Amino acid sequence: MTTAQPRPEATSSEMSEVWPVYKGSSFNLWQPDTGTYYDSADPEAMVDHLQEKRLAQRSKPTSAFAEQENTTTDDPGTLPCLHARIAFRDVARATDTRSLIAALVPGNRVLVHKAPYLLQLAGNGADEAYVLGVLSSMPCDWQARRKVELVMSFALLNGLAIPDPGEGHHVRDRVVEISGRLAAVDERFADWASEIGVPVGSANDEATKQDLICELDACVALLYGLDEDDLAVIYETFSETRDYTERHAAVLVHFRRLRDSR
Repeated sequence: MTTAQPRPEATSSEMSEVWPVYKGSSFNLWQPDTGTYYDSADPEAMVDHLQEKRLAQRSKPTSAFAEQENTTTDDPGTLPCLHARIAFRDVARATDTRSLIAALVPGNRVLVHKAPYLLQLAGNGADEAYVLGVLSSMPCDWQARRKVELVMSFALLNGLAIPDPGEGHHVRDRVVEISGRLAAVDERFADWASEIGVPVGSANDEATKQDLICELDACVALLYGLDEDDLAVIYETFSETRDYTERHAAVLVHFRRLRDSR
């Protein structure tokens, strides 16, 4: 891995034979790859380094790898860098357009500390899609904005209330489907999308994408137990610099349909 100086100007065309090293601006909400990277890395060297580091960390109680099964940890093929995973931006402010910015990033990527990721130790792809959907919604982000100052730390993230009515709940299942479709933008996510049962690239049309994003907000709001007055507070107070009136109206259409169909 070359580490002499960060290269913010690095582009995807330079990454054909190496792995991109992601920083926070390498991804955005429902955009897994902006084409701007911190640096590049040799894949073989990175796998060796990260596997050695993982084996060393599993004996430390404070490490997430301490909770991983040894059979998993011993297999380099299970390294998170090889698979799609949820990452989020470390730098965040309550005055930003959005504060909690998470994305499902592709495999064969290395992440710097400003782009921490979630290590999945239990559950399946549907559970991962559900978490991604909730984290990417405005109702969840509104909650995060009440607490964040400069850094979206794991302590702050772990303190967020994440509603979960359990597998088989129709609104939860819809969150999984929407999140899966929004995240699986191309063939890099084919295996992940197959596990969830969604097609690849089915939400790339901009109108479809925006409608699903609004429906996702409505689903998450219902799972939080919010009502229309609560939604008004979220969209009217979310930002001092951006007007979310149109999004609020679009979310309400889905919210009322989902609420009345229960």
